[in-house]
Amino acid sequence: MSEMTAAAAALAEIGPAVSVFGSARIKPDSIHYQRAIKIGQLLAKEGFAVLVGGGPGIMHAANQGAHEAGGVSVGLHIVLPKESAPNPYQTIGLSFRHFAPRKAAFFMHSMAYIALPGGFGTLDELFEALTLIQTKKLPPGPIILVGIAFWSGLTHWINQQLLANGLIDAADPHVFTVVDSPEEAVAHIQRFYKAHLNAIAQRGSLPV
Repeated sequence: MSEMTAAAAALAEIGPAVSVFGSARIKPDSIHYQRAIKIGQLLAKEGFAVLVGGGPGIMHAANQGAHEAGGVSVGLHIVLPKESAPNPYQTIGLSFRHFAPRKAAFFMHSMAYIALPGGFGTLDELFEALTLIQTKKLPPGPIILVGIAFWSGLTHWINQQLLANGLIDAADPHVFTVVDSPEEAVAHIQRFYKAHLNAIAQRGSLPV
């Protein structure tokens, strides 16, 4: 509870924010790393705070892009035995010992979510966002997967297994969008934000 309270206080005034999820193992020479830098830059230039896990890889890249563009760059760092130290590109940095309050901080303060390639942690965050929006525990918001080649196998499985077997509704695969460029991802979020500006401004922190 103390971690949730501290996060709520620290993030109360950051304004409209977008969470960016992705692997800590992605290297700087990867196209995914470069896309994450660009996403951070574009979001910051559009006035969105950028929330990431605060570590290396995709998290480092998105923080770097947002920080260098002069935006609000938030790192929600998880303390783990083998996890690297928080990256230096953060205007707000918080450390968590527990995953639950860390994830709650993402979902309480974000109006959209971008997922780049990642492993179990990224998939956990992605599917929690999908579940919370599907069950209306969060208001509708863009969930964007960046990297068609990486995500196409998952989207095919969702349609061929979950949808075909009646395990999700026909509308559920449309909760997320798959794109290939940072520009497409941020433009999608900007259109949503402009269309729902009043509702986003009024709701403030979101219950989870």
